[in-house]
Amino acid sequence: MQQTTTDWQTRYADKVTTAQAAIRAILPGRRILVGSGAAEPSELVNAMVESGDHLADNEIVHLMTEGPAPYVRPGLERRFRHTAFFIGQNVREAVHEGRADFMPVFLSDIPNLILSRRVRIDVALIQVSPPDAHGFVSLGVSVDIVRAAVDSADLVLAEVNPRMPRTHGDSFLHVDRITHLVPVDHELPERASEPLDEIDRAIGRHVASLVPDGATLQTGIGKIPNAVLAALVDRNDLGVHSEMFSDGVMDLYLRGVITNRRKTLLPGKLVTSFLLGSRALYAWAHENPVIEMRGSAFTNDPLTIARNDAMVAINAALAVDLTGQVAADTLMGRFFSGIGGQVDFIRGAARSRGGKPIIALRSTAKDGKISRIQPAFEQGAGIVTSRGDVHYVVTEHGVADLWGRNIRQRALALIEIAHPDHRADLLAAAAQRRYVFVDQLISRPGAPR
Repeated sequence: MQQTTTDWQTRYADKVTTAQAAIRAILPGRRILVGSGAAEPSELVNAMVESGDHLADNEIVHLMTEGPAPYVRPGLERRFRHTAFFIGQNVREAVHEGRADFMPVFLSDIPNLILSRRVRIDVALIQVSPPDAHGFVSLGVSVDIVRAAVDSADLVLAEVNPRMPRTHGDSFLHVDRITHLVPVDHELPERASEPLDEIDRAIGRHVASLVPDGATLQTGIGKIPNAVLAALVDRNDLGVHSEMFSDGVMDLYLRGVITNRRKTLLPGKLVTSFLLGSRALYAWAHENPVIEMRGSAFTNDPLTIARNDAMVAINAALAVDLTGQVAADTLMGRFFSGIGGQVDFIRGAARSRGGKPIIALRSTAKDGKISRIQPAFEQGAGIVTSRGDVHYVVTEHGVADLWGRNIRQRALALIEIAHPDHRADLLAAAAQRRYVFVDQLISRPGAPR
């Protein structure tokens, strides 16, 4: 018998409850996924900590969340253990102190781990938009790994927020899939753009020099991605296929720089898995059919990425050694962030027709005292992207093209884009390791490449 509109509305009303009451449905010993980014269901999370005295031995997992993470507070270890797929600022201290765990994993693999139940999700805590006339809510600004979680969890608890934009793509979920609904009304967390300095702008210009008209971009959030986007205002018909984007992409679309017309996969669509930025970005995303939200298994699959001709992937690094290895998830021997989607997009862009995988970073840290181009990494550093995957490395001093180059050529190219204050030491270290000739000179010791 066909269900009517009134049927789902009646069932919807029966599911409405408070956050405290909804949390009572969670049993001890369950793995709980918390919705990502700006879609974190903060009232459910707070209720789980403040009113979840019945819980014990529960594991909390998530990709990255913008709100506080009260479940990692000292003293809650018997109730909650956190595992981060990507270490954000709100759980970094807990990971460093051993009160939380880190799972190194490619972002493209997480949905399959969840759906295969190798990483079983028992409970999904999510935030959604109000339902449409057919009873479908939208996952809004975060589809990423949340799509897989709601498709496989035994228990789905959702905050329903009228401020959550209804995004299109693989973002819809019928209210019948949700066990309890908690009405809320609050603005989504915003991520403000940081001011750019001249170093950021120089990196942006060098990266932009590698981006042709008609390219499809993957870019993230932060000063370097924003600097790159700011340097692309004179391009034509750019497209976007990215795990996430922020206000810079919206600005280029509104300027007519991004049109998506020349994309070879889903032309006309801005393809992404989550959004993070300003209130204006969220308002622009609401009911915007240009934005195609997909799960991470789609956006981050290297084979899918490679279907975009002229795919330009722009990823950041903490350091690069003289052979081209990239450290991006550890800092001073401690876990700092995660693998994320860097390797997915570097490999996907490398296999794209006319594609360009790019690693971008400032040449120094600690006010110029430490070179980010290093002879070798310190003990405990993690290699996220292998030397065999790296094509272009960019600093404010220029572009090093490493693909198809031997170790001597790589070392020299990287030394030439290192900060001038560190080039002599890097050259001496390279000679000591026999990466270069013992009497090797660099062609332009003080000039950008």
